[in-house]
Amino acid sequence: MSGVTTHVLDTARGRPAEGVPIRLERRGDDGAFALLGQGRTDADGRLRTLTPAGLPGAGVYRLVFDTGVYFQALGTAGFYPEVSVLFEVRDPSQHHHVPLLLNPFGYSTYRGS
Repeated sequence: MSGVTTHVLDTARGRPAEGVPIRLERRGDDGAFALLGQGRTDADGRLRTLTPAGLPGAGVYRLVFDTGVYFQALGTAGFYPEVSVLFEVRDPSQHHHVPLLLNPFGYSTYRGS
């Protein structure tokens, strides 16, 4: 399993958000982010294949959700065309699940299990 997984739930529709493009990036010592993996959510709103097993190390990571593509496919005008979630990994041996709860005018996230 990937060291980082995510899922997106569309709280306005009460269902998983399928087809959301997502990137996983890691911040380097120079402050720039480098791409580690990318994909789209499946029919259950999940993306399990962002990285090979584990993570490359402790550090600051960023998940970037292309919510504009998702809302455009639904014919819905969303306020946030992109959602970026930064999080810190202190123990790369642990699994990190970072879900996104989404609606056209808001979002929230948390550390899942």
